[in-house]
Amino acid sequence: MSGRHQSPKTENQMVFVTVGSTFFDALVKSVDSQQVKDELRKRGYTNLLIQMGRGFSIPSKSSGEDGSLAVDYFTFSPSIADYMRSASLIISHAGSGSIFETLRLGKPLIVVANEDLMDNHQIELAEVLADKKHLFCATPQTLHQTIRTMDLGSLLPYPPGEALPIANLMSKFLGFPPE
Repeated sequence: MSGRHQSPKTENQMVFVTVGSTFFDALVKSVDSQQVKDELRKRGYTNLLIQMGRGFSIPSKSSGEDGSLAVDYFTFSPSIADYMRSASLIISHAGSGSIFETLRLGKPLIVVANEDLMDNHQIELAEVLADKKHLFCATPQTLHQTIRTMDLGSLLPYPPGEALPIANLMSKFLGFPPE
């Protein structure tokens, strides 16, 4: 069932970025870089909304009126579900809750590995799902290349099922807080 995800074609296409409750300034800085913004714009995306969590890196806001990407950000929200539902593309940290919620919604996903974390078993989960063509994996340094070369039509739907309880159990077992 390839071809589930198509490139953006309508006027307002949002990319939603989430770092969850973590500190992941490398991801925030990466998506705020001109290189990543240019690649997103070339792909037809018009808006970039960044949930920056506990980080200190403040993204550059822009209205997008000059033809550039419109950028906005916030730290936390009681629920990011509405943002995820309205996104055309989601870029996320490797939290199992964020990954499985995005896959459940059927949204194209780029998982960005936080290389500063020791023993990050969540990255292993993301790599397995990438091998199965359910998502793309990147690092903050390779995110722009992943956006440039990603073929959204190559992604396969994740089999339905309620994965969040399993993901939270895995996180608890591995010593990570549930999402």
